[in-house]
Parts: sequence; C-alpha cells; structure tokens
Amino acid sequence: MILVVGGAGYIGSVLVRELLARGYAVRVFDRMYYGNAGLREDRERIELKTGDVRTMDPSVLDGVEAVINLSGLSNDPTAEYNPQANYEMNTRANLSLARLCKRKGIRRFVFASSCSIYDVGIAEEEKDVVLDETSPVHPKAAYASSKHQAETALLELADEKFCPVILRKGTVYGFSPRMRFDLVVNTFLRDALSKGHVTTHYGGEMWRPMVDIRDAARAYILCLEAEEPKVAGEIFNVVYRNFRISELALRVVGALKEVGVKVEVTPEYRYQGVRSYRVSGKKLERVLGFAPAVTVEEAVKDMVESVSRYGYTDFDNPRYYNIAWMKLLEEADKIIGITGSVFDAAPAAPFKPAVVGMGVREPGSR
Repeated sequence: MILVVGGAGYIGSVLVRELLARGYAVRVFDRMYYGNAGLREDRERIELKTGDVRTMDPSVLDGVEAVINLSGLSNDPTAEYNPQANYEMNTRANLSLARLCKRKGIRRFVFASSCSIYDVGIAEEEKDVVLDETSPVHPKAAYASSKHQAETALLELADEKFCPVILRKGTVYGFSPRMRFDLVVNTFLRDALSKGHVTTHYGGEMWRPMVDIRDAARAYILCLEAEEPKVAGEIFNVVYRNFRISELALRVVGALKEVGVKVEVTPEYRYQGVRSYRVSGKKLERVLGFAPAVTVEEAVKDMVESVSRYGYTDFDNPRYYNIAWMKLLEEADKIIGITGSVFDAAPAAPFKPAVVGMGVREPGSR
C-alpha cells in the first residue's frame, strides 16, 4: 500500500493514476480543498481518507509501505497570502508526518520540494548560471523557504531505518483532472484559447526550469522503486529543460498553430517581482537513468484536447487558480459560520423574552 498525501491535487491525481496503472494499492490522504474532480475516475480503485495533514491520525499509516508527500500550499501567492499556514503545512506538518512514518517503520518517504529554492531573481546577472543539487541556496520567498526548511529537517531524520528522498521539481505543465491554469505554460494556453493572445511579462527574459506533469509523476515512482543506497537522503532536480519565458510563449504558439489555433504574443515590460533561475537535472539521469522527455509542444496539444473533453473551458472559474480558490473558500467559511448550512434550515435562535422594567413613574409623567 502506497500512501499519497495530497493525492487529490494537480500532480497527485496524475500520480495516483500512474501508480494504479503499475498495480499498486493506493491510499490517498487529502483535505479535499478542490473537491473530488482529480480522483473521480479512480475513486472506486483507491482508499480515500479525508483530513488535514497537520492533525493526521497515525492510523492513516496502518498497512502503508511507503509515503509520497505532495501536501501543502503549492505556490508563491498562496504562501505569501498566509505565511503562517504555509509554514505549518509545508514545513512543520511534513516533519511530523516523517517522524510518524519512522516510528511506524515505514522506510521510504518521498517529499515534494521545488526548484524555486534556486531562485536568484534578475537583479544580478553574474548569478545567472545553471545550478545543481550541490549549489548553495538562500531562498527568500515564503514558499521556497518553507520547502527548504522542510528538506533540512527531513534529511536530519535519515539513517539506516529511514530513507527520505527529496524531489525538487521545475515548474510543471500539462493536463490534470484537477486542472490548474496558474502555471506558466498552462496560463499561456488559457490566454490563447480565451483571448487569442499570450502575454510575456518583463519581456519574457527570465529563465525557468520546466517539466511535464506525467514526467514528474514517473520521477516520484522511480524514487519509490529505486534501490535504497541510490536514493537514501538524496535530493534530485526533476527538469526537462530550462527555457526563457519568451521561448515558452513561442513554443506554445507554434504548437497551437499546428492544431488550428491562431495566437499572437504580446510582450509587456513592467517589472512584476520576476523570478528567474536555471537548474540542472543531470543527477537524476546519472543516478537513476531517468530523463524527463515530454515536450512543451506535446503537452500543449494534449491540453487542448483534454480541457475540451473534460469541459474545463470555463477559464474564469476560481477553482483552477490556487490563490483565488483559497480566498473564495475563506470568504465562504466566514459566511457559513454566520448562516450555517447553505440549504438546510438553520436552527431557530432560542426565545429570550424581553425584560421590561417596572420602575415607578415620576410625578407628572404619562
């Protein structure tokens, strides 16, 4: 039994399908923030446990042989919106989960980290070099910092009884049943289909390491199955290639042209807190013989077909955008806290008769 924490999410729902295709028994533990769309087609083939990773009951780990932890807040805007929740979910809860696994005798623990740890920005050109797993990192943003802190704490638990493996993924692209349109290639696709043009902020000069969602899922499974001496306490970057954002836009436009969608590129040069970094994925290929291979063009063509087939063309729906959906849920939670259930009758407030004073009238009063 493989436990996928966060298995109903964007990457999780694809990973679960890949695990099932390989014959694994799968248990998913998820808060279900985004509903069950990601697992709908596989719901009868998995065990689903609903809950918050910060308060997970240890019984969820009963019968589990290995854990893949994808849980937590998963991008910069969400992390910056609530840094405390970001730290609790991405750092502290990961450490608590790892300790539970170690006590339960679960040896293999694969952790979802991020290449955003390497972000050097655009202010200092001399730092614009390709970085690898041995490069010093000094993340400043809340999301990247929480992932780095989680890595450090997790590696301190590694010993002959516990085998943590860390995957730092590049920016992911591609279709998922729990779709997101707030990732750069997916955003380009959304704008192309809904507006007829894509916009490259800051002229698209910044670099970003990229990887297709199916390749990311396969990398997790590879680290699940690999011989322990090859992966114990190791960090692997999961990267197909590094691209300038401007090149990504042109590749998306070219792929869409091949399927009959005409799109223009609109450059925009204002500075908007730009991230930029390049990352090597050679260690993963050297140690485990795996190199991500799904191209941007292949992913775009697949997304065009899949978003239509699944009916995910309501591009303004906040469900496809992590920060917009979290804000909506937060607002709804406040309202329901006052009104109670949306359609069930709210319980009547207890009757409290008004207390009328029986004071003595003043002389001359009426």
